[in-house]
Amino acid sequence: MVKKYKALQVIGASVLAISLTACGSNGDSKSTASPAAGASTAPAATAKAENITITFQNIYPDPTDPKNGMLKKIVADYQAKNPNIKIELDSLNTDQQKLKLKTQAASKEVPDITIVNPAAQMQPFVDAGLFAPLNDMVEQNGLKDTFQSGILDFYSFNKNIYALPDGNNIGVIYYNKDLFKQAGIADVPKTFEEMVEDVKILKSKGIQPMAIGEKDSWTGSFLFMNVLLRTNGGPGFLQAVVDGKKTFADPAFTDAVSSFEDLIQAGAFQEGATSFDYNAGENLFKTGKAAMYYMGSWATGGIETSSVNGKVGVFQFPTVKGKGNPDEFMLAPGSAFAISANSKHLKETKDFLNFFMLNYPKEAFKVKGAVGVGQKVDGDFKAAGYSDMAMDVLGLFKKVKGGDLAFDNTMNPGTAQGHLTSIQNLFVQKVDPATVAKEHQTAYDTNKKK
Repeated sequence: MVKKYKALQVIGASVLAISLTACGSNGDSKSTASPAAGASTAPAATAKAENITITFQNIYPDPTDPKNGMLKKIVADYQAKNPNIKIELDSLNTDQQKLKLKTQAASKEVPDITIVNPAAQMQPFVDAGLFAPLNDMVEQNGLKDTFQSGILDFYSFNKNIYALPDGNNIGVIYYNKDLFKQAGIADVPKTFEEMVEDVKILKSKGIQPMAIGEKDSWTGSFLFMNVLLRTNGGPGFLQAVVDGKKTFADPAFTDAVSSFEDLIQAGAFQEGATSFDYNAGENLFKTGKAAMYYMGSWATGGIETSSVNGKVGVFQFPTVKGKGNPDEFMLAPGSAFAISANSKHLKETKDFLNFFMLNYPKEAFKVKGAVGVGQKVDGDFKAAGYSDMAMDVLGLFKKVKGGDLAFDNTMNPGTAQGHLTSIQNLFVQKVDPATVAKEHQTAYDTNKKK
């Protein structure tokens, strides 16, 4: 099992490496299939390469997201260099992809490349032997050295690396300066209670206060966990539960539920929030229809290339009831690319993923999508035309003094699903915090390893 809380110490430092030099790509090698048994072996110069299709499941379906175009460019470049290989894209929203992967895993039909999340979320797939170790591949062409220090620990089990991350992010609050000004709000909130009051002011002016895509239930969880990070007075609440030092009935947890419900009941989120998926929720903010948006810093690129570019600022999640340190963030080592252990074209798939990851930071930088990339980035962000907002986000990385991982990256899948359902329900109806705590404790007790 990956040592999550030791790795948390590393991630705070590794986010500072965002502007270091990345290695270049030389992933131009073409692979050929071995001749069939009994067939004559033609000279290497005249052998015709076997036509191969590699299925690449990913979470970049939104054409307005810079990473969507970046993905297609790298794929096109690879196919141009390797005309016998076709990369078939299966682009899905995050929750759609998670659900599809569970179904595929149950039948042991994992695509050649798929998306997984770190630590506890990916461990069941690793334990089931569904992913290929990537230790050999990351040593090719200097790929391993392109990753920020410590980041690969979140994707490693028993000294084997099983996935390569697309990001290393922090949770931040984006806000529309024009909408704040329209509502007469001069400054960003310094406390959670001020943020709730700002929500009420925005609502009274006919401005949608916040946007969320809670159909993808991890979005509400990610926000809730930042509240818990504050009410707990710092990181480690979930680890304390695992260690038997706390239960979900602890005041830190029930206070977090109470405060979170204050935000919802104040009218922070759009009507029918649980029917908006991640992209639809984010697009409310990107089209100027909401004043605030809490999300991982990976959202910066999409916001920067949207119609609200130039109008957006960013601030740290504030204290809650006087507790917590704004310099402690929700830490989000990114979703990651894993290769099926049963891939029919394992060598070629590894060659492609090596090429893809070597080019990832360079191409992400070009399309204004390099804020929060998990690899070292070669380039001057300001000189490249990154917005003031992006530079502010990069500045927040330098403030990181630790934090917590998302719930579903910390707890086992059964407990995590109980949590996601419980928190999602708060967007539909107000629930007594003690009841929410009991739901969580029951999920934990039912699913914890004996």
